Amino acid sequence: MSNQTPASDGITPVQQMVASCSGAILTSLLVTPLDVVKIRLQAQKNPFPKGKCFVYCNGLMDHICVCENGNSKAWYKAPGHFSGTLDAFIKIVRREGFRSLWSGLPPTLVMAVPATMIYFTCYDQLCAALRVRMSDYAQEAPLLAGAIARVGSVTVISPLELIRTQLQSHKQSYRELADCIRSAVETGGWLSLWRGLGPTLLRDVPFSAMYWYNYEKSKAWLCERYNTREPTFAITFISGAASGSVASIATLPFDVVKTRRQVELGELQARNLSSQSSSTWSVMSRIVAENGAGGLFAGFLPRLIKVAPACAIMISTYEFGKAFFRTHNQERILGPLQTSNT
Repeated sequence: MSNQTPASDGITPVQQMVASCSGAILTSLLVTPLDVVKIRLQAQKNPFPKGKCFVYCNGLMDHICVCENGNSKAWYKAPGHFSGTLDAFIKIVRREGFRSLWSGLPPTLVMAVPATMIYFTCYDQLCAALRVRMSDYAQEAPLLAGAIARVGSVTVISPLELIRTQLQSHKQSYRELADCIRSAVETGGWLSLWRGLGPTLLRDVPFSAMYWYNYEKSKAWLCERYNTREPTFAITFISGAASGSVASIATLPFDVVKTRRQVELGELQARNLSSQSSSTWSVMSRIVAENGAGGLFAGFLPRLIKVAPACAIMISTYEFGKAFFRTHNQERILGPLQTSNT
């Protein structure tokens, strides 16, 4: 399919990528301040020592950040006496300026935005193709397309995220990227670049499959209920929030395990240790042994508060962008015809 020829839904792959890029940037700008405040509150309660890792979420991806030795100017070490979330928002803005609410965002966007573009564009292309091939089972196409698209994007990004963490933990610049990759390959082989891929796939693939299936179902149901052919911004927003909530709850145990393993891997790299981190199932068993089965559902409310709005903002912005390009393409096609008729 040519990038200049509109696809079956009326827009080109390039236009899908632009729409998803816009959604990714807007989502990160709106969601990141919530995570920055959460991290600042965590650092106030338990200061991060050297080599300690924490998870930073920009609304698109989770990233491991390694605390730098002796860097008292790092944004997560800025002094502050906060009594709660709202108090932290107000004091950070008042003392450090609005830009502080997006601390640490630019480096993570280097991977999060391209990953989101790959993911959403692949999903749309796969879903359109599968609907045609699956015929009688076309309604299940979003389930399969979502899973495949997520496997592809995670597999591409996973080595880059691992390398980013290693560069940060050893205070290396991106100019030393080639040396970093060569060192990792010499130490553990090519497959070492995909360490931690398993837990990520265990969480993200089921999440993606459930999310897209429920999203398409709820969007179609709301369109039918309100007798509209094209979904409105409100319909896509509500559908995205609802489907994201369901998927996040269902995959929460895998998210807990993935986060624990991410932190373990990051801290091993920070200490320059090459020993293997625990397997997914051993981490899960350890969590159950320490905290009971309820430990696998730790952080239920914070994850829901983070995921639901991120899914809603991303998908509604993406759908809005696609609708804009679809209208633009139709006007470009119909314009010359109307001129010739007159």
